[in-house]
Amino acid sequence: MKLPSLATLRKYHRIAGVGEIARRYFALNAFDGVMTIMGVLMGSYLGGVRDATAVIIVGFSATLALGLSGFYSAYMTERAERRRSLAELEEYTLGSLKDTEINRAASYATITVALVNGAAPFPAALLAVSPFLLNGLIGIEIAFYAGFAVAFAELFALGMFLGSVSRERMYVSGAKMITAGIILLAVGYVMNSLK
Repeated sequence: MKLPSLATLRKYHRIAGVGEIARRYFALNAFDGVMTIMGVLMGSYLGGVRDATAVIIVGFSATLALGLSGFYSAYMTERAERRRSLAELEEYTLGSLKDTEINRAASYATITVALVNGAAPFPAALLAVSPFLLNGLIGIEIAFYAGFAVAFAELFALGMFLGSVSRERMYVSGAKMITAGIILLAVGYVMNSLK
């Protein structure tokens, strides 16, 4: 099977309207990735985990699960939506679209969106867990604080990105994302104090 050229992929990208959808999926699962890692850091810290390797393993395991879930859920959802749209279009045109560029563009969109959604949590995990890779150079407490700081910076950056997309004030959008992280930590702290 011959692989499509870059020009052909660009055409599929345009036909299927992948840019906006991929951006939306990336933002959603990147946010989920940051919040998941914050939950891992918070649970590890409050649970008394002081082994950097354990934090890294749990963080990457959670992120891997989130990434695989993101890939398969986006693939199945996008595939179903694209197939439904093609079936409706076939009803209007009274013909099969199986061997057309529209069908190939739909397949391209399904795979691209699934890959973006599946990959989105990994940068968040790598950055937020990176202080624990410095085990021996910095203390475990500092690694936790640095991990939280990185996660909050990621939330702020993601909020600013979404603010630029929506043409709203980027700093306000960033602050809204930080608020979600603060709520997560506050709920975790309250739950821990109840035990």
